[in-house]
Amino acid sequence: MSDRKPLRDRARSALQDGVATLNQHPVIFFGLVALAGMAAYRIYASGIGVPMGFPLDDAWIHQTYARNLAQSGQFAFIPGRPSAGSTAPLWTWLIALGYLLRLPYAGWTLFLGWISLTAAAWGAWRLCTALFPGRPALALAAGSFCAVEWHLVWAAVSGMETALFCALAVIILSLAVESPLYPWRALVIGLLGGALTLTRPEGAVLVALVGANLWIPWLQVRAARGVRGALITSLALLAGWLAGAIPFLVLNIVMSSTPFPNTFYAKQLEYSILAETYPLLTRWLRVLYPTIAGAQILLLPGFLWAGMLAAQYSLARWRGKISVAEGPASALPLLYWLLFSIIYAVRLPVNYQHGRYLMPIIPLYIVLGLGGTALLLGRLRSEYFRRLLQSALLWAGILLSIGFSALGARAYTDDLRFINDEMVTVARWLNTHTPANALIATHDIGAIGYFTQRPLLDLAGLISPEVIPILRDEDALWEWLTANGAQYLVTFPSWYPRMTARPELELVFQTDSAFTRAYGEDNMAVYRIRPGR
Repeated sequence: MSDRKPLRDRARSALQDGVATLNQHPVIFFGLVALAGMAAYRIYASGIGVPMGFPLDDAWIHQTYARNLAQSGQFAFIPGRPSAGSTAPLWTWLIALGYLLRLPYAGWTLFLGWISLTAAAWGAWRLCTALFPGRPALALAAGSFCAVEWHLVWAAVSGMETALFCALAVIILSLAVESPLYPWRALVIGLLGGALTLTRPEGAVLVALVGANLWIPWLQVRAARGVRGALITSLALLAGWLAGAIPFLVLNIVMSSTPFPNTFYAKQLEYSILAETYPLLTRWLRVLYPTIAGAQILLLPGFLWAGMLAAQYSLARWRGKISVAEGPASALPLLYWLLFSIIYAVRLPVNYQHGRYLMPIIPLYIVLGLGGTALLLGRLRSEYFRRLLQSALLWAGILLSIGFSALGARAYTDDLRFINDEMVTVARWLNTHTPANALIATHDIGAIGYFTQRPLLDLAGLISPEVIPILRDEDALWEWLTANGAQYLVTFPSWYPRMTARPELELVFQTDSAFTRAYGEDNMAVYRIRPGR
């Protein structure tokens, strides 16, 4: 025993030294971890013969807007026709920078995803440090967890803005929970909030929440000094936010006469049937489920405990008792997690594509879950049992993370193969078998717009906002596309069964992907619209 104790002490001391060293350079460490996770996904896909691309057709929409912006200076999906079909103009502008610099578009987009994932991990580390001070190992674990969490890695390699939104949101919260919140910091938060809104319009929700939180101290004391301080800080926050939000609003108003992008309205209308079918609680659980499908399921008890402590702190703060015995020093992350998820449950209750719309709350769940778990373990009286349970959770977390990373790589590869086999294949066929001026009506415009540059009629309403009121009416859609002179219809037959059964349509091409059929889906088809029938 006398030999084992010094050995254990030396191991613990070495671990503490390692944690301290990594905490001195967290960005480098998280960057390497994120790079390893993203590389594993790409290596897996390449290893089974799936070429480079993107696992979502929406990613090709960003590429098309970015390329046209770089080439013509216009925010247009179709050259010469500016439109507000992108919900993420900041992401589009960042991608366009790669086209301006003549960089490989896929490599540049993956680089942006890597930077975003690294920033999200760093933001989680910073938020954990602020909420649970004096626990450097916990903060390092939070950042590392985010860097390897399979949803977030998938987001980083997806070509979408999701990882950037995650990063900006968690960094904003890491700044907002620090007290006191001086005007200069509020200005920085506002600027980041403007960038967040430019990334996705729902970013304004977080800025509004931070702004409302500034007035709680004044509501407690209702003193003139309090209102002056809250007013100055709020104005700094608002000024920073407007710097980013005004270009966003102007862009949309000029393009579509509405403050938000076309897709903001189209998506809500397209999936409104879900809001009509399921009660709110069911929709809320529906959108939340994917966010805990991973190793983070182990953190659920800790998350609930941290949430309870955050609520206690908030109540104590409201009553003038500034702190409670232990727990996160701010309820802001919990409130944002709750508000963000409820908004989607109300307005867009979908969980497809691995729950990508709710991925931005995963870092908050991880931070609160890890912190709450540490606090729960600290309440155990038996040191032996506490260490035993801590080790069991650690190893279970590592093994589950590895397992879900493998599943994530498989999911990414399957998604990528589907887009390549269907959307990209159809786009390349159209590019070689249709006239350059052929007017094509389609529901998925991304790859078709990128590879063909044909004029398009968008059945989803992203670049054709006039179609939004009739999105779910096949007969009205048919009348609209024929009235506008469409020559081809591209879709999955099962998506528009009434329309694709019309005698005016002639099937001229359909992909032959066995992979798609193995999943019980039909292959994408191209129909020629025969005039005069």
